[in-house]
Amino acid sequence: MSEQRTESRPLTDEQVAQYLEAHPDFFVQHRKLLADLELPHESGPAVSLVERQVSVLRERNMDMRHRLSKLLDNARENDKLFDKTKRLVLALLEGRDMGDIIDALCFSFDQDFNIHYTSILLFGHEDRIPSSQARVVTIGEARQHIAPLLKNNRAMCGTLGEGELQFLFGDNAHQIGSVATVPLVHGNAYGLLAIGNRDPHYYRSSMGTLFLGYIAEVLNRLLPEHLPR
Repeated sequence: MSEQRTESRPLTDEQVAQYLEAHPDFFVQHRKLLADLELPHESGPAVSLVERQVSVLRERNMDMRHRLSKLLDNARENDKLFDKTKRLVLALLEGRDMGDIIDALCFSFDQDFNIHYTSILLFGHEDRIPSSQARVVTIGEARQHIAPLLKNNRAMCGTLGEGELQFLFGDNAHQIGSVATVPLVHGNAYGLLAIGNRDPHYYRSSMGTLFLGYIAEVLNRLLPEHLPR
C-alpha cells in the first residue's frame, strides 16, 4: 500500500483574500498583526502625512518592544544573581570555622559565579591563623607588593602589574587579564579578596564592585571571629 504525500504549497493572494472575506473578524482576534501591516495611503508619488505618522509609530513600537525585552532579560539576570548570592551568604553563615567559610566562598565563586580565579589573603603569621585555602602573608609583605590596593578600603577593578598579579595569584598570574579586588577590614585591613578573569576587558572601572563589596562586608562579620585577637 503506497503512502500518499501532500506537499505544502504557499498560499496564493486569492486564497488569503478568500479566507479574510470568509472571516471578517480575523484581525479582531489577532490585533497584534495590525501593528505590522503596511497600508499605503494613496497620495501620488509623495509620502502622505498619515503614512509618515504610521511609520513613526511603528518604529516607536519596535523600539519599545526592544527596550521591554532588554528590561525583562535584565530582570531575569538579576533574579539569578540574587539566588546565587543568597545561596553563598547562607553557606558562609553555616560555616563552623574559617576553613568552612573559605571553602564555601571558593566553591560558590567557582561553580555558581564562574569566576576564573579567586585569591584570598589574610595578614598575619601562619602559626597564629587557622589553616584554610586563604594564603597568609605579613602586613609588611602586603604593603610592599600591593599597597595601592589597600588604600581607601574600597573595591577596585582593572589591570595590575606583573608583580602584583604574581603576589596575588602565584602561578596563575600569567593567565589573568583583569581583576577586581576589595580589602577585608575589621577596624584595620586584615586581608584582601581578589578575583581574576582571563579577559583584560572583563573587570573595568566600577564593574562588579557592588557585588564584591557586599560579599566582603559579609566576610568582615564572620572571619574576624576566627582570627587571633
